[in-house]
Amino acid sequence: MGTNNGTNGHKNGKATANGEDLHDKQVFTTGEAAEVCKVSQQTIIRCFDAGRLKGFRVPGSRFRRIPREELIRFMKSNEIPTDAFGGGKKKILVVDDDPQIVALFKDMLGSDGRYELQTATTGYDAGLMTTDFKPDLMILDYMLPDINGNMVCKTVRKNPRLQAMKILIVSGVVNREEIDGLLTSGADDFIKKPFDLEELMARVESLIEA
Repeated sequence: MGTNNGTNGHKNGKATANGEDLHDKQVFTTGEAAEVCKVSQQTIIRCFDAGRLKGFRVPGSRFRRIPREELIRFMKSNEIPTDAFGGGKKKILVVDDDPQIVALFKDMLGSDGRYELQTATTGYDAGLMTTDFKPDLMILDYMLPDINGNMVCKTVRKNPRLQAMKILIVSGVVNREEIDGLLTSGADDFIKKPFDLEELMARVESLIEA
């Protein structure tokens, strides 16, 4: 694969893929992923087809697409520098209808310069916001006014663009069997209310940096 001539890879001093700022780009073609990783397009296609690089196919075609967070995960796991993406803040969506819990998360995470925080109070709002906000981590209350966490997990995991998003369930009324069901449905971790703040932060950092 030939080297870039400099006009394709940078725009106003910022790294780009086909002229689009990497800070904004959310989905990559195999060619764009190859450009970012500095490997051949065939290498990216082989990794995609082997399941080492996850993504989705454009409906009605054979074109492959790779979500941003999955590409970054793949690059990190293969020790490919991710400097081109910059060090932007990780996005966290808190879904809880308890104002005190929401205020706690805003105080704890919203003031942390590493994170960008948004909140939702219903499963319906959470579904809309995950599409637009594209969080790296969803902190999800199990018992919401309109739906339970199990259904939210299943719905989110059906969206190939959100495969890389982590889900942390928080609840005070879930038994072991229900926890296992949540993990099967797509949750990555569970923490019981009331939770220890240091333990919660450790869980958040572990999930979001994985």
